[in-house]
Order: sequence, then C-alpha cells, then structure tokens
Amino acid sequence: MKKQAQDTETTVFDIAKPNKAKPNRQRPQTQNQHSPRNASCKCASGKSGKNVGSEPAAKEPLGLRIIGGKFRGSKLQYSGDNRVRPMKDRVREAVFNLIGPAIKGMHAVDLFGGTGAMAIEAISRGTTSATIIELHLPTASLLKKNLESLDLLPICNLCKTDAFFWVKNETEHPAKTSPWIIFCSPPYEFYISRQAEMSAMLHRLFEIAPAGSLFVIEADERFDLTLLPRVPDAKRIRFYPPAVIAIFSRESVEPSSPPQ
Repeated sequence: MKKQAQDTETTVFDIAKPNKAKPNRQRPQTQNQHSPRNASCKCASGKSGKNVGSEPAAKEPLGLRIIGGKFRGSKLQYSGDNRVRPMKDRVREAVFNLIGPAIKGMHAVDLFGGTGAMAIEAISRGTTSATIIELHLPTASLLKKNLESLDLLPICNLCKTDAFFWVKNETEHPAKTSPWIIFCSPPYEFYISRQAEMSAMLHRLFEIAPAGSLFVIEADERFDLTLLPRVPDAKRIRFYPPAVIAIFSRESVEPSSPPQ
C-alpha cells in the first residue's frame, strides 16, 4: 500500500507540472473565443446544457428495489410524485429486519399502497398474499404494473379506494384464516389534519385483525404514539429522521379506546 501511495503522488506531480505552462500556450486561442465557429458550438450544446433532461416533462420513473427475499434486487417503478413518498430503502430494510421471519404465512395489508414496495417486499420475504389500497388512480396504475412485472396479480387484491372507506367495508377485507401484517405509511400530515380518522381506522383494524397480526406504523415526530390502539414496546420504536417507525402486535389483549 505504501508503494502505491508513492506512485500516486508521483503521477499527480507529473501531471500537474506541465499544467503551469498551459496558459501561455493557449493564450492565442482565447482571442478567438467569440469566433463564428466557437459560437456555433456554444449554441449546439445549449446555454443550459447542464439541465438537459431535468425538466418535469422529461422525468423518467425513478427506480426502487426490493431489498431481500426471492425478489431481491427486483426494480419497481416510481413516478417521482411527491404525494407517493415511498419509504426509503434503508428504512424498509430496517423494518423487515425488525420483523424478521415472523411474517411467513401472513397476509399483507398495505393501507396506502403507493408503489407497492412494502407489500411486494413482504411477499418476497414469505407472506402468502396481499391486499393493497391506493386511491390515486395514476399511482394505482403504476402499482399494478409493478405487480404484473413480478406476476403477483393472482395473489394480490388491488383496491382502488380510500383507506378510511375500505376499513369500513368488510366485503373487501381479507380472510381471517391467517394473521395479517398491516402497513400504515400515509402522508405524515394525515396524523395531524386527519388525526381522528387515522386513530379510528387503526383501532378498527386492531379489533378485526386475527390474533397474532402485526402493525407497522410510519409517522414523523409530531405523531403521539399513545393514540395507537396499543402502545408499542420501546424496543420496537425506531427513529430514522424524519420517519418514526412503531411496530406492535395484536395479541389476546383489549385495545385501548380511541380518543373521543
């Protein structure tokens, strides 16, 4: 390693040394920088060349990837719409590391589906099927493409509806033959502007979910975790700023009452 460092220093010195003479050799050329030839080159590159392809109309769907399991490395499409805000890869990886193999055989429920990354990650790691709720139709269309790309439509129920309405519509609920893993990752503002609705929805799900079901809640620091149907154990609350992740299970206990 020491020998390589010496070679690098020598190379840098040798390259830098002749650069001192460059201004004198190039000075005559700078007098022609406004020549017609140079002007045409400038126009060809465009005066804002560094922004080529960065305009909103030219934006391509951004890539997300599945972190683990049988679909590990698979890419998902994401439109870049700020309303979707998929969970960051590192946070998603941390969440599934916390959950571990307990999700095998469960049914995944993603209340705010977005790209479908959470449900697909869950299936990749062992859940048998999924129910995914997504109200925004363009996002739901892209989500469907992500499911199709992995041939998951036969085991996924994509509900193009509002999560607050879905929880009240029992005909859309999955069977209770196995525990559910419920992902709740809405726009953070919902925990403030729609606090009563969020609390009522989670309490209702806690009541109807089969015993042994898991809840994974993503919020930010403004959300009061005591409003959840069950206050998570401190070991299952993690901070990945700005995200706060809370994980708790539905066991044979009475849920706390939602705030009036």
